[in-house]
Amino acid sequence: MLNNEQTLYDLVGGDATFRKLVDVFYARVEADEVLRPIFPDDLEAGKEWQFLFLTQFFGGPARYQAQRGHPRLRMRHMPFMIDSEARDHWLSHMLAAMDEVGIEEPMRMMMASYFERASTQMINVISPDD
Repeated sequence: MLNNEQTLYDLVGGDATFRKLVDVFYARVEADEVLRPIFPDDLEAGKEWQFLFLTQFFGGPARYQAQRGHPRLRMRHMPFMIDSEARDHWLSHMLAAMDEVGIEEPMRMMMASYFERASTQMINVISPDD
């Protein structure tokens, strides 16, 4: 699947691919009536943190850690009310963004698997429909 020298970050195209992924994802979030109220008015800082986190997580430079320390994703997302509906919208937009950017298999499957697990871990509100 992956050889010992190339990371998933390298195989999908490095910074350029992840920058485009984040831009496409955030454009979808901005138009989403469920997610947009959860996000801050100014999306630029969040876009940059997501870009830095994703590039590091998938094997690129450790710029996120250098600037923010340990990701502590659950703690950082705790102030935002995230229920299963918000999680489903988030995941749907991220998967669609991967498709739009053109991330191919097997990298797409590996990334999608991570996004499914991580987005579920961010749920911090149980809604009556859950």
